[in-house]
Amino acid sequence: MLQAATKTLTLEEFLQLPETKPASEYIDGQIIQKPMPQGKHSTLQGELVSAINLIVKPKRLARAFPELRCTFGGRSTVADIAVFVWSRIPRDENGEVANIFSIAPDWTIEILSPDQSQTKVTKNIIYCLKHGTQMGWLIDPDEETVFVYRPKQETEVFDEPDALLPMRSFASEAQLTIKDLFAWLLE
Repeated sequence: MLQAATKTLTLEEFLQLPETKPASEYIDGQIIQKPMPQGKHSTLQGELVSAINLIVKPKRLARAFPELRCTFGGRSTVADIAVFVWSRIPRDENGEVANIFSIAPDWTIEILSPDQSQTKVTKNIIYCLKHGTQMGWLIDPDEETVFVYRPKQETEVFDEPDALLPMRSFASEAQLTIKDLFAWLLE
């Protein structure tokens, strides 16, 4: 994880900078570049976005977005997956999905990369919860574990193969176990 050691920028100055690959985030006045996603991360992210959208998008209940920049509460972060209830998806004047999301997602999902700080990622999830997000997942591929965060509730840990992962109510039709989630890495 790279951290810029230059002068502190304002959020507005940060948002004027060109996008980086991998994405950079603005947290507490600092620019922090996310690590480059690797195989396990990319596999889980792609499969999970597709699985969520298969359930929620046809009924216009919600939509999952990969690597979407969300700017709110003085921060600008890029969750691995940001899920928004359909009615909260920002739209432009043509009714199309907007380019700028200035709100917290309804559900944030992070997939831990080998060089990524679990503490930093957890702090981002908790920050989202304090700004309206209703659920956060932290997926640890190496440990085959999912930590589930909800506002003002105890963190839940899912690591048993047959454990059914909790979903937001709009995605309640999705039945995903720990075994199912990590089986995507075998395909």
